[in-house]
Amino acid sequence: MTEQQQTAGVLPVDDEGYVIDSEDCEERETAYRERGESRPITVVGNPVLHRECKDVTEFDDELAKLVDDMFASQRTAEGVGLAANQIGVDKKVFVYDCPDDQGVRHVGVVCNPKLVELPAASRVLDDSNEGCLSVPTAYISVPRPDYAEVTGQDEKGNPIKVRGTGYFARCLQHETDHLYGFLYIDKLSKRDRKDALRQMEEGTPRYPVVPNE
Repeated sequence: MTEQQQTAGVLPVDDEGYVIDSEDCEERETAYRERGESRPITVVGNPVLHRECKDVTEFDDELAKLVDDMFASQRTAEGVGLAANQIGVDKKVFVYDCPDDQGVRHVGVVCNPKLVELPAASRVLDDSNEGCLSVPTAYISVPRPDYAEVTGQDEKGNPIKVRGTGYFARCLQHETDHLYGFLYIDKLSKRDRKDALRQMEEGTPRYPVVPNE
């Protein structure tokens, strides 16, 4: 392990400084999940989903417990990514267990994420269907860049960079949006948003949710 990798804390980094999150995925995800307790998912309409979350400033046992619970909750809901406000916690942290379009699995944690702005000339949009644990049973096509980079911190407070392609890029963008108060349905036309909410109303979630008052 290089000196640069040691400073990354939980995950090693490659020669360009990006975390290597595709190694030991099963062992790492299992360790998080088995320490955690699954919590119900908040759904669209809950105020915590519609405002920017607070920055993570304390990288302590409380945060570690939250991360464990998020991995447990993500597995219960059969999701590929989960933001803290999706279990009702007002903190900028998300977890992921997501494959890219090459089938490579990625597992990790990002606190205080920021999407790196890509040059317009290098953006290639992927117009695939998108869903959200907080909009259960609804799926709508949403154009997003097929490559994404996120900067932030790991659960120990070390600075990190994460990058992904295809489905994983979509996940990184989707979860970062959550922590700034945006759901994917906010990107839709009025007609498509109405359709997504109709799908949600007509469907039955496969995991526990927090009903809105």
